[in-house]
Amino acid sequence: MSIGIYVHVPFCLTRCGYCDFNAYAGLEHLRSPYVRALVREAELAAPGWEQEEVRSVFLGGGTPTTLPADDLAAVLAALRERYRLAPGAEVTVEANPDTVDAPKLSALREAGVTRLSMGAQSFDPAVLASLERVHGPDAVRRAMEAAREAGFGNVNLDLIYGAQGETLASWERTLREAIALGAEHVSAYALTVEPGTPLGRQVALGLRPAPDPDLQAEMFALACELLHGAGYRHYEVSNWARPGFECRHNLGYWRREPYLGLGAGAHSHRGERRWWNVRPPEEYLRRVGAGELPIGGEERLGPEEAHLEEVFLRLRILEGVPASWAEPSAARPLLEGGLLREEAGALVPTERGMLVLNELVLALAG
Repeated sequence: MSIGIYVHVPFCLTRCGYCDFNAYAGLEHLRSPYVRALVREAELAAPGWEQEEVRSVFLGGGTPTTLPADDLAAVLAALRERYRLAPGAEVTVEANPDTVDAPKLSALREAGVTRLSMGAQSFDPAVLASLERVHGPDAVRRAMEAAREAGFGNVNLDLIYGAQGETLASWERTLREAIALGAEHVSAYALTVEPGTPLGRQVALGLRPAPDPDLQAEMFALACELLHGAGYRHYEVSNWARPGFECRHNLGYWRREPYLGLGAGAHSHRGERRWWNVRPPEEYLRRVGAGELPIGGEERLGPEEAHLEEVFLRLRILEGVPASWAEPSAARPLLEGGLLREEAGALVPTERGMLVLNELVLALAG
């Protein structure tokens, strides 16, 4: 079975208030040591993985493109040296619009990057300000133009909906702009409030309103309508792609295929074992510098947990679960209520059903 490799780069220009990723601003002095540590960890982790074919590499964060292109190229070169990358492997780099230009993107193309994932989030300046993004809409347009100039023919735009002050009309303008820019892939995520983030604390104190779930449901429905009308296939709850441009790396996660995570806080999965690296970059550097794998913990899924996860993931990527897995008495009201449809012997969520995915999972896996 082929595998994916995820490489975590924890550096950002600024830390957005809604973000709960393992990401940091103000650690520029750690960038060069961190790149050396990634190369070293790739070497330490290789035993047992060298013979697996690598179908995809994903450099995420954080913002990987805060690093110089030469550093990212060095990491990719180390992976090619230690692992067996498949011909035509998908190699994705996440980017923020203000951290790329045509020369940098051309250098990434030369280093073997095949796919760019751009954090656009919105084309409404007020919404970007609410999200504490440092770029404006013009920066996304310039970055898209630079990506095309550099030869990228596979670009994803990440969007977030439901931020404070966003209306259905402004969300529609954002969607239409993303479509007009010709992105091959669009990811659209409902803004969620995580307790440990600045946004979470502000909402808890009543300083900011929580996102309106009814408005977010309308925004999701609008995304489904407009993106479908523009020729995008809705292949995962939050992801749409033109035919043939589905994200192979993320499909590997959703299909429970093995993957290796490198970098501070990165997760790995093989069989029923999950493990993850220590999160603080300084601790990660110390452990790798001592010649150790920087593993911070692990877990193993039991049969019931594995089944529940498989049901959740199959529903999430709209492949559905075999109808034989569900009790007819559990499935019937969901089918009659328009939350599921039956397709080639499988129970598949409708777009209404995607809004209550957890409830569907519990009903079908019970």
